[in-house]
Amino acid sequence: MLSLRLRRTSVCKTLPQNFFQFFSHQKTSDDRPHGFPPLAATNLNSGVIEEEIGGIEQAMQLPEGLRRESMPRHVAVIMDGNSRWARQRGLLTPSGHEAGLRSMKEFIRLCLQWGIKVVTVFAFSIDNWTRPKEEVDIVMTLIENLLKSGLDDFIREGTRVSIIGDTSRVPKSLQRTICEIQEMTRENSKFHFIMAISYSGTYDLVQACKSVAQKVRDAVIQVEEINESVVQHELETKCSEFPCPDLLIRTSGEVRISNFLLWQSAYSELFFAKALVL
Repeated sequence: MLSLRLRRTSVCKTLPQNFFQFFSHQKTSDDRPHGFPPLAATNLNSGVIEEEIGGIEQAMQLPEGLRRESMPRHVAVIMDGNSRWARQRGLLTPSGHEAGLRSMKEFIRLCLQWGIKVVTVFAFSIDNWTRPKEEVDIVMTLIENLLKSGLDDFIREGTRVSIIGDTSRVPKSLQRTICEIQEMTRENSKFHFIMAISYSGTYDLVQACKSVAQKVRDAVIQVEEINESVVQHELETKCSEFPCPDLLIRTSGEVRISNFLLWQSAYSELFFAKALVL
């Protein structure tokens, strides 16, 4: 079952309900932590759009009932419920985080196939630093391995990778991996994968205000020139062509956005799924 909040004039109103069904949790025979169907098994419509990815032409098809012109450009996801998912199965917490990352990879694959341009994932919040060091170390290692192992796919699929958040707090090895991945994928434009690590919406707003204040001190701009556009340009999502998500999804059944993209999600549609893992 899903809980969905919509406004009458919204991007969600133009999307068929089966779009959201792909984000619901369906228990499968191998107890995979997500409900995403393999594309080969999906009932596809006859509409095919040919696109060029890494010099290779491939068909992009949508499941029946979805219209390309109604798809959101930017989808943000709050990954929540990994630990509870593991506990319910008698597994250790790291197993839940591993399952969450597997589901995230599948989610990104579908977004890429469906022509969604940007996905931002809340992978690790600033508040998560209060968790046990052993758990934090495992999550940092999983994130680093995900980025390293996905590099070839990122390049082949034309995916740009950006990391937002206070990365000065993450391990040095992960900092190096982040710099390398961002530099190597900087010119890719097919799809933009943004991962929020050591991030919070309040942190983002504070650093943006500091940046604006510094520009005023340096006489780059005047106080009277400060407006929404100036502030938004200093937010960490300035790296994206579409900085504000059309749709924000949260798993685990919690009905809140937990300090994620506070400015950017002012007009986002909110979708809350009871699934513990995406």
